[in-house]
Amino acid sequence: MSIGSIGGMAATYATQYSGTTQSGGEVKLTLQQQAEVQRLKAMDQKVHEHEAAHQAAGAGLTGGANYQYVRGPDGKQYAVAGDVKIDVSPGQTPQQTIDKARRIQAAALAPAEPSAQDQAVAARAAQMALQAQAELNRQKSADQGSTGQGNTSQGNTSAAIAAYGNTAPQPEPTFSLFA
Repeated sequence: MSIGSIGGMAATYATQYSGTTQSGGEVKLTLQQQAEVQRLKAMDQKVHEHEAAHQAAGAGLTGGANYQYVRGPDGKQYAVAGDVKIDVSPGQTPQQTIDKARRIQAAALAPAEPSAQDQAVAARAAQMALQAQAELNRQKSADQGSTGQGNTSQGNTSAAIAAYGNTAPQPEPTFSLFA
């Protein structure tokens, strides 16, 4: 599932810039174009830092970052948006799902300024953790109730894990975190 991009900046900068070419092939930029290059450089740095924060916090769950670039008035490419894929499939057990959901939340909220899309991913992970916690609580209740009936808790846990696998909502295997 795609989430979005940082402030829609890719569309804003999708135009080509033209400068004045001097005799040595060097482009002389106007003051306005120089200011635009400085803005693009700052945005490029911010986008790279944002995606790096997602990757560092989600290590093992995240893939490489993908960037959207625009060409600045100086002819160079600048990143104006990015995304990192993250595995949001449930774990094999409710406890593993809870642990994984916490890591997903940490990855989503890792940048200094999480975007609305990042916050939506974190909320989805929180919901995943709540569902897994409810299932874990049901397992514990079943285990406690069955010990007085002569059943082994191991057998009931296996049944509960099997039930968890059949009843838990199945989220998409991956989706994007966008800056």
